[in-house]
Amino acid sequence: MSRVLIIDSQISISREIGRVLASAGFEIEYAAGHVDAIHRLRCRGFRVMVTGADSVIEEALALLEEMRLIRPSLKCIVLAPRSTPNEVIAALRARVFGCFTPPFEAEEIAGVVRDAATSDSDEDIEVLSARPGWIAVRVNCRLTTADRLMSFAREFAAQLPETARQEIMTALREILINAMEHGAKFNPDQVVEVNAIRTARTMTFRIRDPGAGFRKEDIGHAAYAHSPDDPMAHIVQRQQQGMRAGGYGMLLAAGTVDELIYNELGNEVLLIKYLDAPAQQP
Repeated sequence: MSRVLIIDSQISISREIGRVLASAGFEIEYAAGHVDAIHRLRCRGFRVMVTGADSVIEEALALLEEMRLIRPSLKCIVLAPRSTPNEVIAALRARVFGCFTPPFEAEEIAGVVRDAATSDSDEDIEVLSARPGWIAVRVNCRLTTADRLMSFAREFAAQLPETARQEIMTALREILINAMEHGAKFNPDQVVEVNAIRTARTMTFRIRDPGAGFRKEDIGHAAYAHSPDDPMAHIVQRQQQGMRAGGYGMLLAAGTVDELIYNELGNEVLLIKYLDAPAQQP
């Protein structure tokens, strides 16, 4: 089982993550700080490192750069007290596997650590273009990559009101998974393009998949294609087609954002959330 190095066992979230991973069979070591972490890394190999939650992202990336001189394949999960769009961009460019700020969820973070430990690559997210108000990436069509991307998307939207952030994150995940599943058939050689655009009064995500698209009348297996007066129609069609339970992605996404717009082909979606007050600009 993979060995995980967690920095600073005195922080409660670090201990919680360690307990979750240990219960899953991972070998856990705690480092007292950055110097101790580097010493341990010189002595033995680790698959994944989790930074201390009290270190800012800039410090964490500097530590990662030094550690990769010793262990080039080391994967990193960054915990930090806060983030800015510029720091999120820097973490993406540094091939950080996941990035989290409070409120921390130990189970969620441990899940990304597990993905990192079993992943053969940390290059499934390609930065196409990045400015504080507009980030464009290309991602491989794996569920683990979707989880990675969501951690960065939440940080990019960190300065939004909490309710607005939760709602658009829910919509983004649903549409992202739909794009990977239906547009790319979860083929890891296919990619989905995602743009995150933040203005003074909106948060917008654009998701484009490599598929042939859809027409609303052709997706009877999805709840979004049916009248709210007939909530069982798509379930019947999914059963007839031998599909798994589900089909609520588009409907759920449409209910949590202010506008959901897809292009004529049906392989590109815009998610728009309007803010009650101007967001703080980067």
